[in-house]
Amino acid sequence: MIELRDIHKTYRMGDARVRALHGVSLRIEPGEFVAITGPSGSGKSTLMHVIGLLDVPDSGSYRLLGRETAHLPEDELAVLRREAIGFVFQQFNLLPRVSARENVAMPLLYSRHELDVTRAEKLLAQVGLGDRVHHKPNELSGGQQQRVAIARALVNEPGIILADEPTGNLDSASQHEIMTILRELNRQGITIVMVTHEEEVAREARRRIRMRDGVIQSDERTETTSQRAEPDAAVVATPDRWRFREIGEHLHQGLRALAANKVRTALSMLGILIGVAAVVAMLALGKGAQTAIQSSLSSLGSNLLVLRQGALRIGGVAQEAGATTRLTVEDVVSIRENVAGVKDISPAVSGRARVSFGNKNWNTQVLGTGPEYARMRAAQPGIGRFFTEAENQKRARVALVGLTIVRELFGGQNPVGEYIKLNKINFQVIGVLPEKGATGWRDQDDIIVLPVNTAMYRLLGKSYVDYIDIEAERPEDLEAVSEAVTELMLTRRKVPPSQRENAFEIRNLADIQAALSESSRTMSFLLAAIAGISLLVGGIGIMNIMLVSVTERTREIGLRKAVGARRRDILSQFLAETLVVSLIGGLAGIAIGWIMTVMMSAFAGWSASVSVDAVLLAFLFSAGIGVVFGIYPARKAAGLNPIDALRYE
Repeated sequence: MIELRDIHKTYRMGDARVRALHGVSLRIEPGEFVAITGPSGSGKSTLMHVIGLLDVPDSGSYRLLGRETAHLPEDELAVLRREAIGFVFQQFNLLPRVSARENVAMPLLYSRHELDVTRAEKLLAQVGLGDRVHHKPNELSGGQQQRVAIARALVNEPGIILADEPTGNLDSASQHEIMTILRELNRQGITIVMVTHEEEVAREARRRIRMRDGVIQSDERTETTSQRAEPDAAVVATPDRWRFREIGEHLHQGLRALAANKVRTALSMLGILIGVAAVVAMLALGKGAQTAIQSSLSSLGSNLLVLRQGALRIGGVAQEAGATTRLTVEDVVSIRENVAGVKDISPAVSGRARVSFGNKNWNTQVLGTGPEYARMRAAQPGIGRFFTEAENQKRARVALVGLTIVRELFGGQNPVGEYIKLNKINFQVIGVLPEKGATGWRDQDDIIVLPVNTAMYRLLGKSYVDYIDIEAERPEDLEAVSEAVTELMLTRRKVPPSQRENAFEIRNLADIQAALSESSRTMSFLLAAIAGISLLVGGIGIMNIMLVSVTERTREIGLRKAVGARRRDILSQFLAETLVVSLIGGLAGIAIGWIMTVMMSAFAGWSASVSVDAVLLAFLFSAGIGVVFGIYPARKAAGLNPIDALRYE
C-alpha cells in the first residue's frame, strides 16, 4: 500500500540546509496500525507529510497503492490524496465559522462537487457526535473537535488515515476516546499511520517506528497484522471543462464565506460602493470613521507615555533585547521616586491564556497591571471592584473580565464572585471592565486584567514587564518627563553611549491621538477629492481585501488542499467571492447613492439628480474591475503549497 525507497528531503532555512529525511525506506501493508515516534526534529512529521502527499521528496521513490507519486503534478497529487487518504491534525484545523456537519462534508465539495450533509451527519453519529451536528468548533471541546476531524477524514471513504499528534492537545479522557475510535477504524480495515511523541499513545499501535536525525532507528511490531487485500489505485481524473453544478456550488460557497465574515465583506464592497455612490457616500463614510476613531481614542487616557524596551544595535544590526533593557517592577518604583512631573505609573505584562468556566472555554488576552491602571486607562469596573495593591503584593488570584468574556463564558450573567480557570489555575472574578469596543482587528473587551505580580509569577512565568504606563501631571510636562525617564533608565542599566539611541522607546499617546484625529479629518477631504478615480480605487480595494483574506485564511487554504482541492478549485472559490462582492457592492452602491442624493436634496436643499445611464455604466465597469483585480489574489491562493499553508501562523 505504502512503499518508500531511499527518500531524501532537505529544507533551506536562510543560508542553512536542514536534512529532514536521509535515505528513508519504509513499507506499510494494508490494515496496519503504525506509530511513528521520535524527538522533535527527528523528521517524523516530514515523513508523515511525504506519505500524505502534502510534500514531495527531493529524491527517492514513493509508491502509493502501486502508483509512483514522487513527481506527480500538484493537481494529480490532490486528487489522489482525496481519494486515498484522510487526515487528522493535532490542531484539528476545523473551519471556525461553519457547523460540525459542514466541516465534515467539506471534502465532498471537491470529490462530488456538492456538500452531502446527510453523509456527514451519519459519520458524526458514528463518532458519538450525533447531537452536535449544528455546533461550531468554538462550541465543542477539544476531544469533540478531534472527533469532528476524524469524521471529516472518513467522509471520502479513504483506505488510509494519517494522524499527526491526534492526542497532543487533549486531556487524558479525550485521548482515550480518540484512541478508541482509531483502534475501531483499524479493526474495520483502515490503515492507520500516526505520528506521536507520547510513548503511552505509541503503545496503542501494532507497529512502532522510531526516528532520529532523519533516519529510521528501529521498526518493531507488537502484534501480527492480518493481511488485507490492497485496494486498487485511485483513478486520477482532472477534467478540463467546468461543470454548471461545480460553478454553482462555488458561488454558493462564496456567498457563505462572505456571510461568515461580514466585516471583511463590507470592506470588500466599500470600494465598489464608493464608485457608485460618489462624493456624498464618501463624505458620510469618512465622518463615520472619524467618529469611531475619536470614540476609541477616548478610552486610552490622557497625558500618557508608554515606556518599552528598545532594540539594541551592534554594528548596525538590531539585536534581541535582553536583561540589559528589559523593564522590571523595580524600574516602576525608581521612576516614581526620581522623576518629577509623574502623576502616576503602572507596569504591564501581557500574554494569552485559555480561560474556562464550567464547560465553556475561550482563548483571550491577559493583562497584568497595577491598581493605578483603573484610573489611568479609564477602566473602573461597572460591576464589582478593582484589585488593591495589597492583593497585588500577595499575588492574589483575582481577575477582572471584559464584556466579551462575560458574553462567551457567562451568557451575560453577573460573573462577580465566580471562579474561572486561566490555564487550569483558579481565579476569582471581582469585577467587570467597562465596555471599550473594537479597534481594528482587536476586541478591547476580549481581555482579563490581573494584578501584575500574579500575572508574572503565577500565570505567565515572566520576571520582567512588557511596558510601563506613565501619566504626567500636565500635557506640557510630557516632553520633560519622557527625557527624564529615558535618562534614568539609561543610567540604571548602564547602557554604553554607542547603544543609547535605541535602548528604550517612549511613545507619547497624546501625540498619537492628535495625529490620528488629524489624519481622520484629512481623510474625509481626500475621499471626496478622489471621487473621479473611485472606480479604479474600488478595484484596488477589492484586491487588497482579498489579499488580506488570502493571508488570513492561509491555513484554511492549506486544509482545503490537504483534503483534495486542486488549484482550479481554490482559484474558482476566491474568484466567486470576488464576483459576489462586485455584484452586491455595485447594487448596494446604486441604492445608497440614490438614497443619499435624495436625502441631501430634501434636507440640505441641494439640487441633485441621478442619471440611470451613468449609474449602470459605473456599476458594470466597477464589477468588471472588481473581477479583474480579484484574479491576482485568487492565483496567489491557488499557488500556495499545502504544507507551507498548514504551517502558517
